[in-house]
Amino acid sequence: DLYTEERPRACLNFLKLCKVKYYNYCLIYNVQQDFIIQTGDPTGTGHGGESIFCQLYGDQTRFFEAEKVPRIRHRKKGTVSMVNNGSDQHGSQFLITTGENLDYLDGVHTVFGEVTEGMDVLMSINETFVDKDFIPYQDIRINHTVILEDPFDDPPGLCVPDRSPEPTKEQLDSGRIGADEEIDDMKGRPADEIEEVQAEKEAKTCAILLEMVGDLPDADIKPPENVLFVCKLNPVTTVIRDWKSGESLCYAFIEFEKEEDCEKAYFRMDNVLIDDRRIRVDFSQSVAKVKWKGKGGCYTKEDFKDYEKQCDKTSKFALKEKVKPKRVAKYDLVLDEDTEES
Repeated sequence: DLYTEERPRACLNFLKLCKVKYYNYCLIYNVQQDFIIQTGDPTGTGHGGESIFCQLYGDQTRFFEAEKVPRIRHRKKGTVSMVNNGSDQHGSQFLITTGENLDYLDGVHTVFGEVTEGMDVLMSINETFVDKDFIPYQDIRINHTVILEDPFDDPPGLCVPDRSPEPTKEQLDSGRIGADEEIDDMKGRPADEIEEVQAEKEAKTCAILLEMVGDLPDADIKPPENVLFVCKLNPVTTVIRDWKSGESLCYAFIEFEKEEDCEKAYFRMDNVLIDDRRIRVDFSQSVAKVKWKGKGGCYTKEDFKDYEKQCDKTSKFALKEKVKPKRVAKYDLVLDEDTEES
């Protein structure tokens, strides 16, 4: 609904621009969540647009003076305002608020109407994904405008098309995802395949988090496929010892020259009796042999090359040497830069 009595000039400009199909295929080029959405510029940049008076009287009337009386505030969602060009003038650009009590917009942008129906569409636009400049990744356009009531007579010289013009290729080519492009890559897939893809995405997310906190050198890293992990060993089977107590940790890593030998050992050694204890065998999930420096997983390709060279020199069954108990813990106090600044 438009405030035709309070803002006659702004409403006349808006209605006649709609009537000549000026807003057809205009992009919504500024979406700031819970604040505003902005459109009305045919160039889609926020630097173009012109008033209906420019079409009637020439470039000298590209903009018209803002109407400041009576004062109408941006108090509720769905408030429609003409955008100020910086000189208290308006052209064709307008905004719609998606937040409440936006007092700092009062006196700058001229309120001339409000959204009374279709708030669900407005809130859907409010949730769209945007880049750092608040431009939606997928085009959102005004496809068509329909005038339900126009209290203003058409000015002399107003050229009203008898039908909506077809969009040009330049109009539709924004360099982004088209408004009619399907971006749901899960559509049509079976439920089990969707679950598998979602599980892979969740695993990838977890790996990235571990990389960020420094527990993994890289989110895409994989453990070596020629190493077996052996656990549930008898305490008398001393393979890897605790550095502090010197006691067996009841597990071991066995490294093979070939992956085939590692697979054979996995099938043959699982649940085998060693020192009166049934052991469990699984493929290693450790990436401890890969070096990395600092928080966040900063590593180099040379680290992986060194690791491969070490693998080539190992024997077929490379058991770790016994670790002697350490007497002094070599840990220093580490302070994060962010903590110091705070």
